[in-house]
Parts: sequence; C-alpha cells; structure tokens
Amino acid sequence: MRADGSDDVAVGLLTMLLAVGVALLAAGYGRGVHELWARRGLGRILPAWRVAAFGTGLLCVLAAQDGPLAAAAERSFAGHMTQHMVLLLGAGPLLAAGAAGLPLTLACPPTPRRWLARLRAAGPMRWLRRPAVLAITAGGIQAVVLWFWHLPAPYLAAEQQPVLHAAEHACFLGSAWLLWAPLLGAPRHRLPVPVAMLLLIGTMLPASALGATLTFAPHPLYPVPVLGPDPLADQQLAGLLMWAPMDVAVLAATLTAFLRWLVGLQRQRPERVTCPESRSPLPARTGRVVP
Repeated sequence: MRADGSDDVAVGLLTMLLAVGVALLAAGYGRGVHELWARRGLGRILPAWRVAAFGTGLLCVLAAQDGPLAAAAERSFAGHMTQHMVLLLGAGPLLAAGAAGLPLTLACPPTPRRWLARLRAAGPMRWLRRPAVLAITAGGIQAVVLWFWHLPAPYLAAEQQPVLHAAEHACFLGSAWLLWAPLLGAPRHRLPVPVAMLLLIGTMLPASALGATLTFAPHPLYPVPVLGPDPLADQQLAGLLMWAPMDVAVLAATLTAFLRWLVGLQRQRPERVTCPESRSPLPARTGRVVP
C-alpha cells in the first residue's frame, strides 16, 4: 500500500486495531479452549492440533500485514498478490481448521451466549446451514470478493486509501474462513464429501480464470504506478501466483477428501474379494452325466 504522509496516522490506527483485534481473538479462543478442556479433559472435543492451527492462522494474518510481505506488496503487484494468497490459502484455512465456533461461544458472557444460541436455532440460520445452501453461499462470496477487489478500479482505490486496503484484506480473510470452515472445521459441521468436492472445484474455476486473465493479458490492465518496474511482467507474475497456488491447494484438498471418502466407504461396506488360491474346490455334482 503506497500511503503518503497524510495517511500515516490512518495506517498507524489501522495497525493498532489489527493488533488489538488479533489479541482479542486469541484471548477469547484461548479462554474457550481452557474452559472446554477443564470440563472435558485435555485435548478432548477440540484436539491440540486444531488449537495450533488457529494460532498459526493468526500469525499468518500478522505476517501478511507487516514485515517482508508488506514491504514486497509496496514494491510490486506480484508482492501484493503474495500477500493476498497468504490470507486466502494460509490464514483462512488455518483459522477454519481451528473450529473456533465452540471456544469463542464459551468465552462469551452468558447473555450473548444465549443470543447466539437463539440465532443458530432461528429458521433463516438453519436454512443457511444446509449443505447445498452453505456451499453455494461460501463459493459465491469467495468468487465475488476475489474478482471485485482485483478489478482495476477497486484495486487502485484500495492502494490509495488505507481504510479500503484494510477492508480488502478483511474481505479476503473472511471469505476464505467462511469457505474452508465447512471443509476443515468440526466434523459435525462439515459438508458431505461430494458437496465439498463440488464446492472446491467450483471455487477454483473463477480464481483460475482470473489468474489466466492476468497472466495472458497482452498489456497491463492496471495503472503503471501500482505495478513494478516491468509492468507487464509484474502483472503476469501476479497472475501465476494466483493461478498456480490456488489450483494446487484446491486440487490437493479435493483429492484428499475423495480418498478419505473412499476409505470410509471401504470401512463401512468392505468388498468381499476372494483370491483364486483361497477358493475351495467346487463340490462334485451327483447324478447321471448327460453326454
């Protein structure tokens, strides 16, 4: 983000809000996990690997907003795309794998906790939590967010306005968290495997189309000031950084889900395959043989 001197105060305030937000989220999640493990036992209900995944996701959020990644985003479009991919393919899935719904609910005071329970039991929320509706909603939001913020006008506006830049990254993180929650979250909230596979493939296609558009465009689609020293090469590299990692991550997740589904079916309904060597000889037929 290329901010001038007049935006320094806004950048500082946004950085402070980010740190406070991450700290509150970590504290609430930690309190919920502590209460859950105190009731049910260490590692029960919420395994330790999920807690580690959530913590790593928060670190990814901080890494994407500051440090080398943020410095690279200042210099080139490809650096900015790397920042986006860390949020979309790193922080979002890791936070979703943390299954934060139950710990954050336990961390709430009793009154908000009752409000959340009533909201979850309401008719519209039950409808939204249906597998097909949830898949279409999550995939649609991810595609719209990805394309909208990579259109030239919104991207340029986000580069010039710190508040819009923060909103852009919040949209990427929120849409990725929403997309991966029914895929990597708590088992009781996961989508059926066929629906999850369709969701992954359906999400990959718009991202691949956007990456291909940036990669094969014959001229820069963005204003030269937001691109690197070689504008067209910078744009093509940014397209590849979106295209290849997104496709690899989605295909790997789809293949893993498919294989786990097959293993589950094998356990539920194992095939009865008899080796030729183990077959017992057929009993001899009695009676008159007709030539």
